[in-house]
Amino acid sequence: MDQRRPLSGPRIVEAAVAVADSGGLAAVSMRNVGRELGVEAMSLYHHVANKDALLDALAEWIFARIELPGEHEPWRAGMVKRAASARDVLASHPWALGLIESRATPGPALLRHHDAVLGCLLANGFPAALAAHAFSVIDAYVYGFVLTEENLPFDPAANKGAEAYAAGVASLLQDYPHLAAVIPALANGYSFAAEFDYGLDLILDAVEQRRGLPRQAEPSVVASSPPLNRSNSRTAAGDSVTDSGASGLTSG
Repeated sequence: MDQRRPLSGPRIVEAAVAVADSGGLAAVSMRNVGRELGVEAMSLYHHVANKDALLDALAEWIFARIELPGEHEPWRAGMVKRAASARDVLASHPWALGLIESRATPGPALLRHHDAVLGCLLANGFPAALAAHAFSVIDAYVYGFVLTEENLPFDPAANKGAEAYAAGVASLLQDYPHLAAVIPALANGYSFAAEFDYGLDLILDAVEQRRGLPRQAEPSVVASSPPLNRSNSRTAAGDSVTDSGASGLTSG
């Protein structure tokens, strides 16, 4: 890294990203980041309070790179755009998977990200509780997909990789007829990477269906909520809305 550039907060974060990209999140320390910059670790404390502050800044760096939906953009297009962008950013920096939802001190980029996603859903007529549900399940899908891609025993974007894997396990499936029936599909141009769009469509189709339900037909946000007062149960079941599904707003 160019040592002639003045030391600054953004430059320190760039160095921390380089350390994480090469050695994972566990490699990020003030000492290693200082080494990446060619300076002593103590020099960093003039710009970054401590390691926790550096990790907060890394989470901000990730969120700032995810493309956000517009508030008045059609909700489905907005969710697809944001999910695809999040997948690309996280796949490029897989160490971020364990970081971005772990921060107790959310910064502006994280808050802007969450606000934009919820704002798009709310502007498209989603009840608050359903917007929180949709945001949560889409993120769970994106994070899980990236984690799976990162750990597959073959290149998820290469058709031949899946075919070779299928051929390698074929002899093990004699006692597993359902797997044996499905595995040949991997020999016909299968790409696990292409599953992302298909799976996201399944989720968004379900969200669209749920959005079309009458308000009183929406399921409760908290499945194990305490029993309602019997005299008010019919009204309360139709009108209750909770923010528990939006816990990511304070956990990022």
